Amino acid sequence: FGSDDTGNRLRFQLELEFVQCLANPNYLNFLAQRGYFKDKAFVNYLKYLLYWKEPEYAKYLKYPQCLHMLELLQYEHFRKELVNAQCAKFIDEQQILHWQHYSRKRMRLQQALAEQQQQNNTSVK
Repeated sequence: FGSDDTGNRLRFQLELEFVQCLANPNYLNFLAQRGYFKDKAFVNYLKYLLYWKEPEYAKYLKYPQCLHMLELLQYEHFRKELVNAQCAKFIDEQQILHWQHYSRKRMRLQQALAEQQQQNNTSVK
């Protein structure tokens, strides 16, 4: 019982860490250049890892964009393109642009919400 539980916990931690590494396009390029995406067993492993999309597992992810990459890795064309360093660079740049836009948009939404709450507090008095 005890060692099986420890083994499951270790497997969970290793798979969690690996899935999150998939958010890094430079790591994907590294894997592609070393031929991992041509290995049928490795491709099957990527398919197996799709269980991380389930809410009970996804809640543990710190880098949710890894799920999008995991989804894209299910396609052979995407896996082949990752050999090209320019492809990885493009994905990296797009992620940065997304986070910059997301951060600005979120800040504006939070600011608007704070102003609305302040107005509500002022009108209640």
